Amino acid sequence: MMDLKMQRVERVVRFALKEDVWTGDLTSEAVLEPDLQIDAVVVAGNGGIVCGINVMERTFSVVDSDIRFRPMVKEGDHIESGREVAFIEGNARSILRAERVALNFLGHLSGIATGTRALVDAVKGTRARIYDTRKTMPLHRYLQRYAVTVGGGYNHRWGLWDMVLLKDNHLRAYGIQKKSVNSENIIKNIIRQAKGSVQKNIQVEIEVETAKECEYALSEKPDIIMLDNMPVESVKKAVELRERSGLSRDVLFEVSGGITVENVKEYADTGVERISSGSLTGSVNSLDFGIEVIFRGA
Repeated sequence: MMDLKMQRVERVVRFALKEDVWTGDLTSEAVLEPDLQIDAVVVAGNGGIVCGINVMERTFSVVDSDIRFRPMVKEGDHIESGREVAFIEGNARSILRAERVALNFLGHLSGIATGTRALVDAVKGTRARIYDTRKTMPLHRYLQRYAVTVGGGYNHRWGLWDMVLLKDNHLRAYGIQKKSVNSENIIKNIIRQAKGSVQKNIQVEIEVETAKECEYALSEKPDIIMLDNMPVESVKKAVELRERSGLSRDVLFEVSGGITVENVKEYADTGVERISSGSLTGSVNSLDFGIEVIFRGA
């Protein structure tokens, strides 16, 4: 499954099934014979980018390894409403036991991939790439970030352990630590300390909110400067400042905050390299999928 490690996926799938099934499916066990075999099809209720077909297949196989699951689309395919995306054969009780969990994964991950693709398509022709953030559902970050890549986006730092990202609260706490309110000194000194405290291969990024703060940060050459919640005109000024400083090849710019499909192209046109959006994984509009049992008739 591309770069998705199935062992990690299966752990999440098993927890999800335990949450939903617990001691059993009372409904199916009450009305369906234990050896009943059925055919079913997974149908899309609306259009978008498919993501999670393999997670869905794994969900069914965890419940019952004898279930036969045949995908009819590939990860990353664009589908229309009404499209049949997979065919399922097997024990009726098993299929219905896995149904909701499997659909939840498919709909949620496809929603992330679809939302990501919309932003990626909007910035085509620019140098900007779309990145996610750490605004993910606890314990589901791996799956959600996988969906971002299926949609054509990129992953930001995975957690607190793989990158230095100096945000506003770090700056405030550092100011308290140094007993200083001088933003220039705080920004310059915190970058210096961070760069001197980690290995050379660890990126250092700092969040700034004004062109002046950006100027202070540029003087210390962090790997990335995040222009947080800055209007387009301010971002343009920051890019011009970087060009005049001769640091366009040395310091990347990332825009974050309030990014939408409507305004992302305007930000991308400023010349920034990265645009990050927490809404990719934090405000997901899931795609609608359903499983329909096929009645063959007598």
